[in-house]
Amino acid sequence: MNLQLFAQEKTEKATPRRRQKARERGQVFSSRELVSTLILLAGLIMIKIYGSNLLENTASFLKYVLIENLKRKDLSFDDLYEVLYSSTLLFIKLIVPIGIGTALIGIAANLAQVGFVFSLEPLSPRLERINPAEGFKRIFSKKGLVEFAKSVIKLTLIIYVFYNAFYELRETAAFMLEMTFGESIGYFLNLIFKVGLKTSIALLGFSIFDYAYQWYEYEKSLMMSKEDIKEEFKEVEGNPQIKSRIRQAQRQVLRRRMIHDVKKADVVITNPTHIAVALGYDASIHDAPVVLAKGMGFIAEKIKEMAEKEDIPIVENKPLAQTLYKSVEVGEVIPEKLYNAVAEILAYVYSLKGKRVSG
Repeated sequence: MNLQLFAQEKTEKATPRRRQKARERGQVFSSRELVSTLILLAGLIMIKIYGSNLLENTASFLKYVLIENLKRKDLSFDDLYEVLYSSTLLFIKLIVPIGIGTALIGIAANLAQVGFVFSLEPLSPRLERINPAEGFKRIFSKKGLVEFAKSVIKLTLIIYVFYNAFYELRETAAFMLEMTFGESIGYFLNLIFKVGLKTSIALLGFSIFDYAYQWYEYEKSLMMSKEDIKEEFKEVEGNPQIKSRIRQAQRQVLRRRMIHDVKKADVVITNPTHIAVALGYDASIHDAPVVLAKGMGFIAEKIKEMAEKEDIPIVENKPLAQTLYKSVEVGEVIPEKLYNAVAEILAYVYSLKGKRVSG
């Protein structure tokens, strides 16, 4: 049994990093059906609100153009300009508010689903988009069949709503004969609004199911295998082997620098064979001696070699060497409790060199 196949199965939920990378690529969860339905519903509501005003302004405008202007034989350029100006103004007054309102609803619906996303990757050219073979694959893929089924369901809902509207119109046709022209227009407009509203409500119910399906497909597309999670962890945290080599290189650099600093030491205190601690004292910089280098085993030998090379005294003091190694880090001054012990050693060393311990 090939266990590698199980590691490659996408059974794990997407990590936050994978979701973020998908978002940066423009791969976000959104239901276009819900957005288009909300736009249609908002447009119908706004038309209902401004409907009477729209009809009155349109009727007044047509009366002005057809009756008061076009029947005149002496139409001048200024008259035509005024008609054009009035037409434009009427269009702006009636259509633009509805257009802006529906556009704002569409933007709000998209932002509510995905937030603000800016990515040029979906616009980047791809050869598979113009490849006929890939196009046929997309058409007859699972996604293509689902989209076809959705279209059939939407068409069925719309036909059902229109059939009911036609049935209602057939029943009221006899009463329309007794209506005035204005009443007939109002009845038809009201019927159209009711059909649009019922269609929108039916599509809204369908959009809720589409929203749930799109969410399921989106989550499924982001799922990861155990191997994917391991690779992502390596990207985020770094490859453990590479990090180990980096830390090793850093330790080697610090070690070489520490061994080099032994040249500045006044004395090296040893265990005598396992531990070596190099101390330096400069009264103008520090109030107490500083540990310039320390180490065990191989490092201790390197410290002693450098001390011998630079003619730095090496003093054997097992308890002091162990205490300094365990309690003081490189670059730190020695604690006050060790002043006397270190001062005695430095006094001895300085006496050999003809120097005097300060402080």
